[in-house]
Amino acid sequence: MENIISYFESIPSVHRALILSGGIALFWLIESAYPFFKFQYNKWQHAGINLFFTLTTIVINFALAFILLQSADFVTTHKFGILNWLPKFNLWIYTIIGLLLLDFFGAYLAHFVEHKVKFLWRFHLIHHTDTYIDTTSGNRHHPGESVIRFIFTTFGVLIVGCPMWMVFLYQTLSVVATQFTHANICLPKKFDKYLSYFMVSPDMHKIHHHYQLPYTDSNYGNIFSIWDRIFGTFLYLEREKIIYGVDTHMNPEENNRLKNLLKIPFQKPRSAQNV
Repeated sequence: MENIISYFESIPSVHRALILSGGIALFWLIESAYPFFKFQYNKWQHAGINLFFTLTTIVINFALAFILLQSADFVTTHKFGILNWLPKFNLWIYTIIGLLLLDFFGAYLAHFVEHKVKFLWRFHLIHHTDTYIDTTSGNRHHPGESVIRFIFTTFGVLIVGCPMWMVFLYQTLSVVATQFTHANICLPKKFDKYLSYFMVSPDMHKIHHHYQLPYTDSNYGNIFSIWDRIFGTFLYLEREKIIYGVDTHMNPEENNRLKNLLKIPFQKPRSAQNV
């Protein structure tokens, strides 16, 4: 564990970039060879849109990184936050508790609130408009949402009391998990089901991308599935019945054009329909 901490305390930016690009490349190759849904679409054009949003997310996170660093330094110096108020644990247990809590406050809660607050949903909606979910879809976030997510991440660091190495570790795991759960692949059904009791599995997350309520408003988990099960937001749908997108924006002119995607948060909102 000490070696892991040492590495993530000073993980080079180039390593983080390699993890991001390497993960996309790996799952891109796998889903190209063994796709679950055999989409009739321009994979490169689709990837271009999603990689644009990936780049804007990287730029925003890099520009605001000093806030995250200062927050982690504050909680470490002043012994602030849940982890600093708990009794001393074994380092492995301490890390697992920290990752679970950061996953709740910085990811699950952020995702849940984005679906429930209309103003925030306008930005998160861009992620759901994708009708061809693949590994590049994981970082399809409007620049406005990237800022919102960063605020929640910072909030999570302060509440949980995370040292910076744990933040870097969580973000690394999150990147790989996101690429995995969005990839156009499928695991054997029984294995996927068992995995979903602990971690967010591909089937579990793809249900969240079904185009109609109530499935759109379910399965908010990022890495760990525990929060959906505790708070009753877990739903199941047979993988063969999943239709990607969101019913308010199923027109390709709206959901597959970068210029319009950037404008959607500022357009007149539309009401979704329940199944």
